Amino acid sequence: MDKTPVTHQDITSDQIGGLVDKIDQALQEVEIEPKVKRKINYIKKNWPQKVKQYEEQNKELGDRNSMSKTDKDATFMRMKEDHMQNGQLKPAYNTQISTEDGYITNYSVHQTPTDTTTYAQHMDAFNDLHGHYPKESIADAGYGSEENYLFAKEKGIIPFIKYNYFHKEQTKKWRNDPFKSSNFHLGKEKDCCYCPMGQQMDKIGEKTIKTKTGFVQTASLYRAKRCTHCPLRGLCHDSEGECIIQVNHRLNDLKRWAKQLLMSEEGLKHRSQRPADVEQTFANLKANKGFKRFLLRGMKKVEIEFGLLCISHNLAKYAVSLAK
Repeated sequence: MDKTPVTHQDITSDQIGGLVDKIDQALQEVEIEPKVKRKINYIKKNWPQKVKQYEEQNKELGDRNSMSKTDKDATFMRMKEDHMQNGQLKPAYNTQISTEDGYITNYSVHQTPTDTTTYAQHMDAFNDLHGHYPKESIADAGYGSEENYLFAKEKGIIPFIKYNYFHKEQTKKWRNDPFKSSNFHLGKEKDCCYCPMGQQMDKIGEKTIKTKTGFVQTASLYRAKRCTHCPLRGLCHDSEGECIIQVNHRLNDLKRWAKQLLMSEEGLKHRSQRPADVEQTFANLKANKGFKRFLLRGMKKVEIEFGLLCISHNLAKYAVSLAK
């Protein structure tokens, strides 16, 4: 017996309203119980309005995964609280700053909780403000992504930006682990790689991933041979079939470039200076100035409020330098 495939389609408020009207017309000449009639009247009164309300809220939500009812521009983010280990979800904004010698040279406010997706917008805001992109960009691993490295390269920015596992890669445990796919030897001439047993893993295809920002990542897939009777199978992987690994060659090249910059003499200097520059600026805003939450609501008002705070920080720092 053939089954009709199940399809999921959005139901609009107009469709529900039309369906309710059809049901109402069909029941006009039929005697129904008062209890059923009350339910039908409830549906007629509430369902179309509720769906219309959800449609309007989805438009305001956009690409975000959450929205506050009290501030529709705010997104729920996990806040760091001293008395809570994992923090608490609260409506918030993601603020970003650029600093030089303790002065705030640029600021931006974002609706996304992850720092990775804010980098390009923040750098564009810097360019709009100063008429050029910064020569160098120093940031932690929260900003290290394929998209951000390519953006920096395109705009002529030297990215001293860490990536995930940057510090772990420096440890002997990581470097000497032959079962990590990142340590598999790549054969560029044959476009293959080799497992810890020395068996050739041939390329079987490519996998593309589209991020929330629309950026497309491509990874090559390599599959091992004769994993069933391999004596190292238990240490290598626990999947039922043959071992398959993903390798993003472009990202690996960008990581090598970033690592070379970070391990250079200039990179070591920037890495040691960044916490004393950016982190202490945020600490001054939060601890000394007591700014831990926005008083205004809405993106435009929040940007103005945060901008005034940044200006006050720069003026206070300049006044101290004049006094010295």
